[in-house]
Amino acid sequence: MDFAARITRLPLPVDPARGQSAWQATGILDPRLGDLIRGAAGSSPYLAGLIGREADWLAEALAHEDVVARETAGFESLTADELGPALRRAKRRVALWTALADLGGVWPLEQVTGALTELADRAADLALRVHVAAERARGKLPPTQADAGGIVALAMGKMGAAELNYSSDIDLIVLYDDSAYARDDQHEARAALIRATRKAAATISDNTDQGYVFRTDLRLRPDASVTPVCISISAALAYYEAEGRTWERSAYIKARPCAGDLAAGARFLRELEPFVWRRHLDFATIQDAHDMRLRIREHKGLSGRIEAAGHNMKLGQGGIREIEFFTQTRQLIAGGRDPDLRVRGTVEGLARLAEKGWVPADVAAELTGHYREHREIEHRIQMVNDAQTHSLPNSAEGLDTIARLMGEADTAAWSRRLVGRLHRVEALTGEFFAPGESRARPDLSPEAEAMVERWRSYPALRSARGREVFARIEPELLNRLVAATHSDEALARFDAFLAGLPAGVQLFSLFEANPQLIDLIVDICGTAPALAAYLARHPEVLDAVLGGSFFSEWPGAIELRRQLDAMLLGVLAAPDGGYERALDAARRWAHEWQFRTGVHHLRALIGAEEAGGQYADIADAAVAALFPVVAAEFARRHGPPPGRGAVVLGMGSLGARQLNASSDLDLIVIYDAAGQDSSDGSKPLATRAYYARLTQAMITAISAPTSAGRLYEVDMRLRPSGRQGPVATSVQSFRDYQLTEAWTWEHLALTRARVIGTCGADSETLAAEVEALRVEVLAARGTDARVLPDLAEMRARIFAAKAPDGAWEAKIGRGGLQDIELLAQSFALRAAAPARAALAQLRAGPRAGLIAADLAGQLSAARRFLWNLQCAGRLLTEKALDMDSIGKGGQAFLLRETGCETLEQLAARLAETVETAGSIIDKALNQDAAAAV
Repeated sequence: MDFAARITRLPLPVDPARGQSAWQATGILDPRLGDLIRGAAGSSPYLAGLIGREADWLAEALAHEDVVARETAGFESLTADELGPALRRAKRRVALWTALADLGGVWPLEQVTGALTELADRAADLALRVHVAAERARGKLPPTQADAGGIVALAMGKMGAAELNYSSDIDLIVLYDDSAYARDDQHEARAALIRATRKAAATISDNTDQGYVFRTDLRLRPDASVTPVCISISAALAYYEAEGRTWERSAYIKARPCAGDLAAGARFLRELEPFVWRRHLDFATIQDAHDMRLRIREHKGLSGRIEAAGHNMKLGQGGIREIEFFTQTRQLIAGGRDPDLRVRGTVEGLARLAEKGWVPADVAAELTGHYREHREIEHRIQMVNDAQTHSLPNSAEGLDTIARLMGEADTAAWSRRLVGRLHRVEALTGEFFAPGESRARPDLSPEAEAMVERWRSYPALRSARGREVFARIEPELLNRLVAATHSDEALARFDAFLAGLPAGVQLFSLFEANPQLIDLIVDICGTAPALAAYLARHPEVLDAVLGGSFFSEWPGAIELRRQLDAMLLGVLAAPDGGYERALDAARRWAHEWQFRTGVHHLRALIGAEEAGGQYADIADAAVAALFPVVAAEFARRHGPPPGRGAVVLGMGSLGARQLNASSDLDLIVIYDAAGQDSSDGSKPLATRAYYARLTQAMITAISAPTSAGRLYEVDMRLRPSGRQGPVATSVQSFRDYQLTEAWTWEHLALTRARVIGTCGADSETLAAEVEALRVEVLAARGTDARVLPDLAEMRARIFAAKAPDGAWEAKIGRGGLQDIELLAQSFALRAAAPARAALAQLRAGPRAGLIAADLAGQLSAARRFLWNLQCAGRLLTEKALDMDSIGKGGQAFLLRETGCETLEQLAARLAETVETAGSIIDKALNQDAAAAV
């Protein structure tokens, strides 16, 4: 009985949903498998040879599912000499099985490539292990507890992504864990593992009379021209840290431990993450990828007209590599900020990029479809003669063969569709790598030309790469600056912004890939000089604009805290993480959110009241998340916080949840030792010293400048006894001080106190107790007859000590914000009201009969107007508000925020507001003083 007849009588795998043979269920080919076999053999000499050689095996194997596991079972017991022939036999059988499953339409692309990759993994692991074992048996490998002698193979490229095709070579990087060997054994271990690697590669790749398993390429290792085939993990890490290039970063997207000591390989990849996945959005990789594409095309002669005949489906225009570069480059850009994008497969990468908004969903879906079909064509090309080629045949007969293997009867129609797809891929990916030409440079005044000419001397443009990228965006940037409402101011502030940048390649690449950011920078430079200066100090905050949620609804303090907690946990746990990295990460996080609030305020997406609350939410989350981190770091040396722990109180504007763009933080730390005299650690401290030093560590963590900038300035002067008092106060001392010694101004400050952070075993209960104590103090001391006389005296001293800072002062002076808020605090104190916000405290006054409702309403309106002016002014400048220095753009922003038409109207309204508020406060204090007499 011939093979075809025998094959059709076998019990084939059944599709349970259809109750018929899985081969028959495809509906693509003749239901009888014999026709498929004959068709495959007729189209492919390679498959014909396999069928003839493995017919009996195939007849037996068709009733089984996992061909790789079946064909390599028991190979662990083979010797090195036995393993090579066994793996070659397994390769023939797996390749035949996979080809039939592919041609029959039974397996999708991922299952086809997955089976071939599974065999490659198995072969690499078996070969490495058998030769390492041989070195050990010869006494050449020093003793170690590491799996497989600490050697590990990393699968790169298509193998790493489980995307191997029929004639793929396999790209491996072989490393060994040098920490697994004693210092004196390093040289001997290295020599033995190099020998094992060479022999393992020969076992897999040598072309014997039985064929080969996989052609093996070890040249992706660091500095391959001068390094051996197996190098130490520490040497590899040192190389990538010092010399790693963009193409190597891209290659490691798909890297995967596949053989040997998989745990050592996983550790290596974790340590390499900072090299592969940059912390900031990395748009500079686009130019690197584009240059690489052009070099490949030039080297291979693949430019020119797209035609089906002879087209290289991998490297040619519109080919597989275009889609891979498009996907991997986007992953490199954003994967440092979003670990969800760190996937190996091209199809999965496109899906994740679409899900996260980095690629339009329709573009990702279309590229995925093209990628799948391109890969199937590539498979058919390689099936014909088992040749490592990616080019379609040049002959009409050869194209006919590929079309038939694709199930197409009309070669001409199939070729036209293919050419259309190639053009489409080229169009979808080409604009990303080489965006269209920018507009012509605008005409500038002589003064502006001189300013622009200076730019070449700025640090950001000193490198050739920086000048090259900037040259491409300069015309568009200048056009938009010139078109700005106040173009001279915008250009001058952009000049100041550019002068302050330490480097420019990343930022300029960001602008080139995202032109909408140029509009934003022009808007900021034309309106808000302080925000432009902030941006120059922290240009990385622009990353957040592209993160997808920059213009979403405000998440709120709880969600901010959750996000920051998760981020800090990840940084602390990372191989390259730790305490200092966590502090820097918190700074960058806060800077991004502060910038977001500033931009939203500038663009009228939120008002001043909302901006004040958002700035406070950011500070709350930062302090609340960092305090336990600081405490844990401190506890490593001195033990955990003794007693119940400690709480941080936010005072002043922070406690009232009304910060502006340049606010500092007023903080108090209260602890409860619960009778414990000292901490319990390797370096124990007395309780009082423990909490004092912990508080100093927290202040340093928040306020010390680092490479990531400063988080906040911190003011601790509101603690008991001010500068003379300890920086941390026990809850018992705090109670006694507030009830028996504190001045009226300290009780007024307590009306705005709010617990914002905790650390320690029972600190949450302590927080509730401190809040209850706050309310108790207000109730006990609010009825003191000295409250109003003390307030009047304090008010006079404030006026004498600090005059209003210029004509546009909204905070200091009679009738200013501070004056209104002090009266509001007195209402909360005298009414024992728990309210902290100024407007809520003002409402407490009429309820307690302390002021007429209409007067309280006038103070509330005054306070809103003054806050709008103050909050907007602090976004424009950290100095005293000067209309000339903020320019026309800043003036327009202030007028919009205060509801005024002209500066004259604003000045008149400001004068009227502070006079009205001052008169109401004067009257309230005088009446109450008279009533007290």
